[in-house]
Amino acid sequence: MAEPRRLRGHKATATCCIASRDRPGLVATAGEDGCVCWFDLRCKDAQLIMEVGEQPVSSLCFKPGNENIVYVSSGSEVKCFDVHMPAYSWSVLKNYNYNKEEINQIACSSKAAFLGSTDDSGEIKIIDIHQHCLYKTLRAGHTSICSSLQFIPWKPWEVITGGLDSKLVVWDFSKGRVLKILDFDLLETNCSSTQCLNPAFVHAIAIPDVDMLEKSQKVCVVARGDGIVDVIDIESELATVRSKSSTRARKGSQSTSKSCSSAAGDEIQDQNRRNSFHLDFSLGGHTAAVSCVAFSLFGERGKYLISGGNDKSLKIWDWSRYPDGGQTGSTNDVLRLNINLSRKINWLCTTPSESENLVVCDTSKVVKVYSVS
Repeated sequence: MAEPRRLRGHKATATCCIASRDRPGLVATAGEDGCVCWFDLRCKDAQLIMEVGEQPVSSLCFKPGNENIVYVSSGSEVKCFDVHMPAYSWSVLKNYNYNKEEINQIACSSKAAFLGSTDDSGEIKIIDIHQHCLYKTLRAGHTSICSSLQFIPWKPWEVITGGLDSKLVVWDFSKGRVLKILDFDLLETNCSSTQCLNPAFVHAIAIPDVDMLEKSQKVCVVARGDGIVDVIDIESELATVRSKSSTRARKGSQSTSKSCSSAAGDEIQDQNRRNSFHLDFSLGGHTAAVSCVAFSLFGERGKYLISGGNDKSLKIWDWSRYPDGGQTGSTNDVLRLNINLSRKINWLCTTPSESENLVVCDTSKVVKVYSVS
């Protein structure tokens, strides 16, 4: 790999980054200095620096369909800005103060109707950003810090969260109820003894965009504390739930009907096992906690998974080549590129560009930009 480009503007550690999908080359980064820096990769220096507040900025997201609107989490507050306004007139459009503890991640639904925010209490706030009010509080899914959140774009009323209780939770947020819980501490995994000794905390999750679905299927990718990147067929998991619910509803029916329901449930579980798999140490994966994961926006969208970890490495996965994923190939074809860094990785994002398409925030104040072909 060529030496990365360095983006300077923060006075403290860079915490997260997002890249514009409508305007390739536009990147926003956030830091512990309470600032958001805007970079145009065609230029040398930061174009704009927004001073959000005194507390570190933990997460950023654009409003889908209108990237002039950006949401920023700082402390227990979410702030909304219109970056199209002149710098001298910048002001907070809206403040959302619904979380009780420090926010870890925010995300918008694909239709830009709701914003979700997760915090250290384990609660998830779903905010109606049209009516500017709290829509729902999701409780009793996590028993520890809720670290990550993503809306499911093909399910308008469902959201997935992950936490430091090693749980992945699927919610129906319209009803405020849990649909499915995957506890990675209880699930069997094929991993090295070193990885198994580390807790399987969920640090980040990624879900493909709607325009990636033909390539990537309806999966959820999980960055875990034991160094494993999990690719989970979330539709199969939910189908298993529906099958069990249907079986319970037919308890009074004939035994032949029960037998058919049981067979259907077994078939769904077999399908789930075929379509869910681990990208782990045995494939050349991470040797420490995975802190972030994303689908590639460059080239064939969704073709690659990019993961970063506390082992100071970036992994580029051609995950469609995993043998159990329905295609032929060897495990040696799955890991396409390994990039070693000098620091642990906080966050990463990709851009739609042919070059300078991987943006990385590590534990320094300088953001790195790599070209992945």
